[in-house]
Amino acid sequence: MTDSAKKILISGGTGFVGSAIVRALAEKHPNFVIDVIDQSPPRPEHVLPERTTYMQADITSTETLTKAFEAVKPDIVVHAAGIVPDLAERWGRRLEQEVWKINFEGTQNMLDVSKHSGVGAFIYTSTCCVVIDDTRTDHLNINEDRPLSFRSTIYGESKAAAEALVLKTSSSKMLTCALRPSVLCGPGDYQLVPSIHACIAKGETPFLIGNGLNLWDVTYVDNVADAHVLAIENLLTSRTAAGEAFFIQNNEPIVFRDSCLAIWAHFGHVPPFEMHIPKSLAYFAGLACETVTWLMGTTTTLSRGSVRDACATRYASGNKAKEILGYEARIGIEEAIRLSCEDYASRLGVKLPMFNSGSRQKQ
Repeated sequence: MTDSAKKILISGGTGFVGSAIVRALAEKHPNFVIDVIDQSPPRPEHVLPERTTYMQADITSTETLTKAFEAVKPDIVVHAAGIVPDLAERWGRRLEQEVWKINFEGTQNMLDVSKHSGVGAFIYTSTCCVVIDDTRTDHLNINEDRPLSFRSTIYGESKAAAEALVLKTSSSKMLTCALRPSVLCGPGDYQLVPSIHACIAKGETPFLIGNGLNLWDVTYVDNVADAHVLAIENLLTSRTAAGEAFFIQNNEPIVFRDSCLAIWAHFGHVPPFEMHIPKSLAYFAGLACETVTWLMGTTTTLSRGSVRDACATRYASGNKAKEILGYEARIGIEEAIRLSCEDYASRLGVKLPMFNSGSRQKQ
């Protein structure tokens, strides 16, 4: 495609995923003019290219969005802004109003202002959680034909509703598509590696719920950024991605326990023993914790939802993204985990020991 000076506006561009998209786009298309809107200014852990312009804006405020769009006059919008509840809030309902306001109403605002501003293409950073947060069933090698789940978590439900709105909006005047990344790792990760690493200090590493052999997808953030660049290129050329959603992952499903063991090993920790906790026992313990926290007005990381989460098999097919977008992961899962641990260790101010390991992946 001709690398003309397209104007790209990226919401949430100072965050973990958004900043990776900015870096990938600036590298692949140096002539593109990239503007970032976010509530928070750029941070050291989420580096932006020097020529990127940052503007403070709130996606829940059409007034601030309109001002930003009038200043930028973007040709293309990448909507990566949103809120992901932390683990203690993931399976509860306490933040439901806030999550829906940001993830759904914020997306609605972005679409409305984009249409009014004459934006030609709109790429939405969705999530695999629009399907897999329904833990009543396992999700084995699922594809995009699997229906959205509107009965899961506040995060999954809000993102599913937003994704449906985005795809419904697609037209010849403003093409839209949605990308569904899996659980992410990489430099600047604030959830996956930190939460698994924290199990060391809490003495939780020997314990696993169920057989520990369930497979799941983990994706390196730069791979997800590549997928966004490909989506932009597609909507500017063949347009075959218009109105479509795509699962984006490393396409290397990994055993859940192995991913934890690999992260701990990078930090020099090996569980001293291994104890399997029956899922049914853990489920009732989760129910007890939920009851106590409901009575006390606090939060808990152990709940019925988190137990199902830890035992679920959840990985998706990457065929559609490969066929239409040409997406393939550049960074493999072992390197992805290593780079993620090195980054987190740097932020903690610790030095990692030498590490050698393999993992049980889906054959």
